[in-house]
Amino acid sequence: MSVRGDGKGLPGHAGAVLLRKCADQTGLTSALSAVFARLDGSPVWDRGVVVIQLAVAITLGASSMRQIALLAHHEGVFGTPPSDSTIRRTLEPIGADEQTRRRLARARARARRHVWALIAATETGFPWLMVAGKVLTGWVVIDLDATLITAHSEKQGAAATFKKGYGFHPLAAWCAQTHECLAMLLRPGNAGSNTVADHLTVPAEAIAQIPDAYRAKLWIRIDGAGATHELAERMKGLNTTRRTVHFTVGWKITDIDEVAIAKLPADAWQAALRQDGSVHPHAEVAELSGLDERAARWGVRLLVRRVKPSRRDTAQLTALEKKTGWKYSIVATDVGPRGLRGIGGSHQIQFLDAVHRDHAEVEDRVRCNKAMGLRNLPSKTWTVNVGWVLAANLAADLDAWTRLLGLHDDADLARAEPQTLRYCLWHLPARLASHARQRVLKISATWPWKNAFLICRQRLCALPAPG
Repeated sequence: MSVRGDGKGLPGHAGAVLLRKCADQTGLTSALSAVFARLDGSPVWDRGVVVIQLAVAITLGASSMRQIALLAHHEGVFGTPPSDSTIRRTLEPIGADEQTRRRLARARARARRHVWALIAATETGFPWLMVAGKVLTGWVVIDLDATLITAHSEKQGAAATFKKGYGFHPLAAWCAQTHECLAMLLRPGNAGSNTVADHLTVPAEAIAQIPDAYRAKLWIRIDGAGATHELAERMKGLNTTRRTVHFTVGWKITDIDEVAIAKLPADAWQAALRQDGSVHPHAEVAELSGLDERAARWGVRLLVRRVKPSRRDTAQLTALEKKTGWKYSIVATDVGPRGLRGIGGSHQIQFLDAVHRDHAEVEDRVRCNKAMGLRNLPSKTWTVNVGWVLAANLAADLDAWTRLLGLHDDADLARAEPQTLRYCLWHLPARLASHARQRVLKISATWPWKNAFLICRQRLCALPAPG
């Protein structure tokens, strides 16, 4: 066998056509293009298309602006790809102009409204969350979490982090049902983990991304970094006559809380629940609301959970934990004794504890987003990196929308992570041929996921245009 480098009409990464078709059919490309058209100047490139091309490249695995060159072999499909300098010029106004970012956010929200309507119309319907054996029909769950992005060189805004690293500390919000990244705020590495202003800004931007038809019942979950009185009051203030917002937030245990825990009678503890609704054999929960004065001041319910400590936890146990032989954690919530509308048993402490513990899945969302462009910010300039973060969020949206609209009934691919989709669909080899003045993209007849590719393409092509 000999190897030659003179092949023609062989576009690799053929899965890019699915991602680009998804962006075009859902109206995301045209919405972004309309925003950029309002900016001064008349660039040769349609900058909305440039951002979508970058998002597609990020989904395929690009980790820098220069790597958009991987789309060069798609010239026969999409046309000549933009250069890295064109990418930079497109991203700069995103980070430099807050008004532009607001317009882009509104454009994303309009496209998302259309997409969610299409998802609800599929055979499988909208993917409502199931927790503790109960389906949270009608409740949209938003998870907030911060992460660290390491910078390996001097970059504007990079700083020492609380984990003794160096880089950035963005705060983001994800939709637990669809795995979309609704909002992300890029912050310097030394940004505080419980900065109140940031925890107020990101939820507001995330809620603005939720379509109006799904905004009536929201549940926001935050870890202990969000346990501030100001945030709790803001969450309560989001409730209106037409919208109900509940929250669960991690709670830092103080001496006052430990005194309340010590007062709990033995019969106050109840077996905790697993996510499938079965009884957890090694965890118990109880309510502290009537014993803890901090709960009264904040106007929340406090739920305490206890588990047997692992060997790794031994060195960090408090005096009470050493005495009782249990490790404790507390969750604060504003869900009252009536629970959630339409969800039976949702007032019970076991259910509320299980719902908040499901928040741990946000770590998977962080990991997937880092696999799609957020593991490293490519520029030394803050404004360009802000634009790159938006492109990475768009990549997460395209990945989620393509799965939910084109692969929703495929058991292996409907919830697949980026690396799996790259292996099965995105990096699929193909051959581009021309016949009767028509281009034909041919994929291997023996490819294991050929049918999934063709069905997904057919479904995306059949999507109705946004109204």
